[in-house]
Amino acid sequence: MEISLDKVLVPIDTPELMICGSKSETNRLLILQAMFPGIVLKNISRCDDSAVMATALTQRSGVIDIGHAGTAMRFLTAYFASQEGVEVVLTGSERMQQRPIAILVEALRSLGADIDYTNQDGYPPLAIKGCKINKSHVRISGRVSSQYLTALILMGSKLPQGLTLDIAEGLTSLPYLKMTQTLIEGIGGKVDLTQERIVVHPLTPGSIKEFTIGSDWSSASYWYGFIALSQDSKIRMSYYQGESIQGDAAVAKIYEALGVSTHYHEDQRCIELHKVSPADTTFVALDLSDTPDLAQTIAVTCAGLGMACHLRGLHTLKIKETDRLAALKTELEKLGAVVAITDDALILEPGTQLREDQCIDTYHDHRMAMAFAPLVQKISLGINEAQVVTKSYPDFWDDLAKAGGQITFHN
Repeated sequence: MEISLDKVLVPIDTPELMICGSKSETNRLLILQAMFPGIVLKNISRCDDSAVMATALTQRSGVIDIGHAGTAMRFLTAYFASQEGVEVVLTGSERMQQRPIAILVEALRSLGADIDYTNQDGYPPLAIKGCKINKSHVRISGRVSSQYLTALILMGSKLPQGLTLDIAEGLTSLPYLKMTQTLIEGIGGKVDLTQERIVVHPLTPGSIKEFTIGSDWSSASYWYGFIALSQDSKIRMSYYQGESIQGDAAVAKIYEALGVSTHYHEDQRCIELHKVSPADTTFVALDLSDTPDLAQTIAVTCAGLGMACHLRGLHTLKIKETDRLAALKTELEKLGAVVAITDDALILEPGTQLREDQCIDTYHDHRMAMAFAPLVQKISLGINEAQVVTKSYPDFWDDLAKAGGQITFHN
């Protein structure tokens, strides 16, 4: 499905947008709920990835196709490996079968897991026979993806002996690991987390625990881009609070320099974004090692404002739904931007007027579609494969229409 977006010509004063629960929190809690059934969840994410996870957790045999859901592939690999009597094949989309998973599989094998590659070594599909995990110590790289570590931490909380992870090369995306730590400790567990070692203590389930999942800050980030590129607009979103375990809540601080203020209404559990001034800088330099999922939105916002930026700490973007660095460079250059990339950085030169009526390719990547959509405040453009947003934010196009976007759908 392709869509056309006409340039927004008037400031927006939109009613409140209801953003669904965090995908990251939901996916972790679904695994914990499967292991400790006394957990009750409210405001779960309605996105495709979480639906895939929930469905897969009801299966104990056969082929499980998780599509593009990379989080599900990693978390479920560790989960099923530790479930005695389970025998499944985990597979996914063509892109999923190109995304490496050897670091996680080898770590699990060293603990005694029974996992085989059914096609190419190091990549899905995976044939998994669940078994009792008797070992309690593993060494693993912390640089490639925090999801490998989170998969092991979640699994380790259920092991009677717990699990110790010795970390090589330091940790990346630390806020995501701290989120996992906080959620486990919220149900009575304990996780000791340092740059060199993670110790997961065995968890003894207690009374029923109820979690109301906070709305997704990465979904909110697109609205920060929308307001930054606007003339004089504001947007209210629920359910958000001043304190969050989601690392992407850092978007509020980052966008202060881009002319967006965040007003917290704690009693109503919502935030209101205001365009307060033009960006007070012509250059943005950020280390996004802890929040790489914000990179696309920030880069596109800077392009729309004609600002230069240097975003680093982006080494994990090459193994996402697409190679996000290469995709960003290609699509920004369509619009006339001058972009350079390295293995872990993106450099955007200051620019002027962006080209109108270009069609943005999304590469099966939800964040590509939503990161570029806020440019509707500056230019008219098209988005190919616009339906990819359902992976994390199924209501995005409806919400954009509420905010004044003129959207034409083309089948």
